[in-house]
Order: sequence, then C-alpha cells, then structure tokens
Amino acid sequence: MFETLGRFRAAIKHAQSMRAMNSLPPEVQKDIGWPVSPRIDAHANLTRLILGSGR
Repeated sequence: MFETLGRFRAAIKHAQSMRAMNSLPPEVQKDIGWPVSPRIDAHANLTRLILGSGR
C-alpha cells in the first residue's frame, strides 16, 4: 500500500514540475534547454473539440 502511495506522490510531483516548466515563457524554456511547448490556441482547441479529431 505504501509503495503505491509513493508512486502516486511521485507522479503528482512530476506532473507539477512539468506544468511549471511548460508555463515558463518560450524564451526562458529555450535558454535552459527545455523543449519549447507549443502555445495553446483557444480557437483551435474549441474547433477540435466541436468537430472531433477522429475525422
């Protein structure tokens, strides 16, 4: 049980770190060698959700 909780905690910490790094400005990401995450286009996201990506 404790092993499972430890893995869960590690997964949460990893997700938080990834989110923090991806939220940095692209210039900073590039400076530290982090792959620049694509910026999310809200309109494209909405279109993708409405039309579906399976088409």
